[in-house]
Amino acid sequence: MADDRTPALFFELFSGLPRQGPGDAASTLRALALVPGVDPRTRVLDVGCGTGLHTRVLAQGSPARIVAVDNHPPFVEELSREAQALGLADRLEARVGDMRQLDFAPGSFDLVWSEGAIYVMGFEEGLRQWRPLLAPRGHVAVTEVCWMRPDPPPECAAFWEEEYPAIRDVPSRLATIESCGYETVGHFALPPSSWWDDYYRPLEGNLGRFRERHRGEPDAQGLADQVQREIHVWRRYSAWYSYEFFVMRAR
Repeated sequence: MADDRTPALFFELFSGLPRQGPGDAASTLRALALVPGVDPRTRVLDVGCGTGLHTRVLAQGSPARIVAVDNHPPFVEELSREAQALGLADRLEARVGDMRQLDFAPGSFDLVWSEGAIYVMGFEEGLRQWRPLLAPRGHVAVTEVCWMRPDPPPECAAFWEEEYPAIRDVPSRLATIESCGYETVGHFALPPSSWWDDYYRPLEGNLGRFRERHRGEPDAQGLADQVQREIHVWRRYSAWYSYEFFVMRAR
């Protein structure tokens, strides 16, 4: 694909989705319940918030003050509008920013949250870079795709080797958490519905319209093929992998 078209095509295909990756409100609240003492003084940084569906769940499910960061301005603008409409703007601020270059002072947050985004930096790199932002004994909550069973079928293994060769199993991620200076508070796998209801189902609906708009454009059709392949692999092999929600506390 031409470099200048790639981001535009990607965001066009993924526009209008409730979420930009697997997740669900119940799992967000389940992870939040693992963080003790969340109150109006709790400062939360949501990294890679997208359009912020889970961010709004956090804000509605707690009295915390939240700063949400994403690098795509239309997503940030959408979240800002929703925060205003829901009466949350006094404690939910959406900002455009790069998760690799967060300009917050050390110890600025009690909780760093990231659903479906830490892979951009890499699991270990994200945990190490975000740790200085935490107040003493602060918490981090992230979702990360993990192998749930050994020996995935060749088609599944080949897909993930291409898309995210850093995928590991849950015990490996727990060891990384420990090596980065955290202790695990709890972890659990997202249910299959969190992949389908607010993500793959509406994304599959976008695919047909996207293909129609971009007939005869190989780069756009190639992107659509990649996304369709991802959905196909999940339908056939989702027993072998899932997103795991990890909640940890800085030592």
